[in-house]
Amino acid sequence: MIVEEIMQREIHTLLPENTVRDAVRLMREENIRHVPIVNKENVVVGIITDHDLKNALPSRLREEPDSTIYDAPIEKIMVKNPIVGHPLDFVEEVAMTFYDAKISCLPIVTAGKLVGIVTTTDLLYTYIELTGAHKPGSKIDIRVNDKPGMLFEITKVFHENKANVLSVLVYPDGENVKTRIVSVRLQVINPLHIIEDLRKQGYDVLWPNLPGVTL
Repeated sequence: MIVEEIMQREIHTLLPENTVRDAVRLMREENIRHVPIVNKENVVVGIITDHDLKNALPSRLREEPDSTIYDAPIEKIMVKNPIVGHPLDFVEEVAMTFYDAKISCLPIVTAGKLVGIVTTTDLLYTYIELTGAHKPGSKIDIRVNDKPGMLFEITKVFHENKANVLSVLVYPDGENVKTRIVSVRLQVINPLHIIEDLRKQGYDVLWPNLPGVTL
């Protein structure tokens, strides 16, 4: 999946000369947390988030808050030259950028011009859709040996039980470097018979650990 499939195309922006007050008003009225700052050619020159505003604005607990900050231009507090992405970037690469750079949004540009924005919320919704977590079904976690062919062998059990697979995730086993955890989401409400078949074939089903099912 690429970024242009998940990015927001309707973007609220401000110019560097807009004031902090303008940013506060825009975020409140549009219920947003990130605003790209662009010049008159629609080139991204900065970014401002609700976190930046909270750090810049005076605390309401102070007796005499300094209100002049509200009239300061955005360029005084914005993050300059922010990291940007491209519509053809892979979503996985963007997620790694968020993780490594510890950011919460990414302006998307083409030929230097702003065309979209991706936020952590967009990535979360994408994860939910890709894993099928929003659909009725069951999740089964299985510990398997880390060797070729294991995923194929497991899926044969699902095929035999006529279970539709919504998603498959494979991640390291925190207890053993020689095994991995396969997390499968099935379009099955009651997976008991599938769990029984998996265990009969020697697979270590970690979740769900149902009462009455022989380990």
